[in-house]
Amino acid sequence: MNFDEAVDYMGGLIRFGWRLGNDRIAALAELLGNPHRRYAVIHVAGTKGKGSTTALSAGILQAQGFKVGSYFSPYVYDVRERIQVNGQPIPRSDFARLVTEVRPHIEAVATTELGQTTEFELKTIIGMLYFAERGVDYACIEVGIGGRLDATNIVSPIVTVITNIGLDHTELLGVTHAEIAGEKAGIIKSGIPCFTATARPDALSTIRRIALERNSPLALVRRDDTAKKTVDGTIVSWNVDPANDQFGPVTVITPSKTYSNLTMRMGGLYQRENAACAIAAVEEALERRGAPLQEESVRAGLASTALPGRLTVMRLADGPLVVMDGAHNPLAASALSQAIASLRQAHRIRHVRLVIGMVGGHSPDEVLSALAPGAELVVTCQPDWKRAQPAEVIARAARPYCADVRAVESVLDAARSALRGAGPDTLVLITGSFYTVGEVTPEALERAWAVRPSD
Repeated sequence: MNFDEAVDYMGGLIRFGWRLGNDRIAALAELLGNPHRRYAVIHVAGTKGKGSTTALSAGILQAQGFKVGSYFSPYVYDVRERIQVNGQPIPRSDFARLVTEVRPHIEAVATTELGQTTEFELKTIIGMLYFAERGVDYACIEVGIGGRLDATNIVSPIVTVITNIGLDHTELLGVTHAEIAGEKAGIIKSGIPCFTATARPDALSTIRRIALERNSPLALVRRDDTAKKTVDGTIVSWNVDPANDQFGPVTVITPSKTYSNLTMRMGGLYQRENAACAIAAVEEALERRGAPLQEESVRAGLASTALPGRLTVMRLADGPLVVMDGAHNPLAASALSQAIASLRQAHRIRHVRLVIGMVGGHSPDEVLSALAPGAELVVTCQPDWKRAQPAEVIARAARPYCADVRAVESVLDAARSALRGAGPDTLVLITGSFYTVGEVTPEALERAWAVRPSD
């Protein structure tokens, strides 16, 4: 298969949906020589921030001189974003070759009681194979959904991270924070340290119980001024200047070391928390192998790491400020709302326009209640994805929060609608899903702005 044929074959597996469970991919990995056992793994779960924590961990490790694999879910612009080595996506030729190599094994497994491999399982096993081929020292792997029954959970990690817990994918993971925490905590392994930024008492209680059952040392990541060991476990702290908490430097304090005034390429207060999770995880991973984490590696990793669709900010020529973020659940929308408030103040923004498209499994009302109040215009759209919610469904949810709501089918047309008449004192926010953000590249926005009709 060539690259396009490989992508088409993978896309054909989407019809099998999400089928949670580890047995099928474990059997596939066995047929392929268990590639996931050839490198150390930092495994990251959580409702929000797991992709950024994965990227930040990989960036720090790479800055220290290691060859590092990164596995993300989902991608924004190119499927190859999911699988990276030292920040570079898997080449098209390698992607096609590995899909071709794996296909006969998928067909063999499909004839057994385990059934058909899913699209996500194929992506996951390709990543594991590619990392083994490239001889990575570490792989930083983001969970897809949940943790306990996620395809990535066949790894034997050196460290695990659970960023936080919110209500998301409730149809698969449970309807309470405690139930969802139980699924996320499924990545905790016997004797392996775990770091969590989870603060909800019911969710944290579940994580504590599972960590105790598995004799896993559990450390809490908290916004505080000191790192300490308490009766409840180790505290890794992080703090920022309240006057510039969304975009300023962060200080992270572990029981071993203080990393002061770290500049980050990624904006958002929540990214400072993700950075603390990443630093603590990498420090622990290296210490378990007898190597100290160098402060200059932390500084370089945080200063250089960014991901598309995570509070991406761009200024169009003589025009509005555009922000693109894949916030798709209430927890992410709340954090994004805080970042937007900071941007409005910093850039003297008077008007906000919202472009939003969402996929199934997420509540439009809960996201819109955080983002739509105060917007002068909401343009809803439907991303080109099989589970996308109709634009009019999202529009109905938006109308209680904004007087001017328009439903436009195409994401790019929705963005054009929001840009029309926008001036330098306007912020256009494009959000609701990574699939929505993925349909409006910065280059496409610049072209749309350049050829806009006269206002």
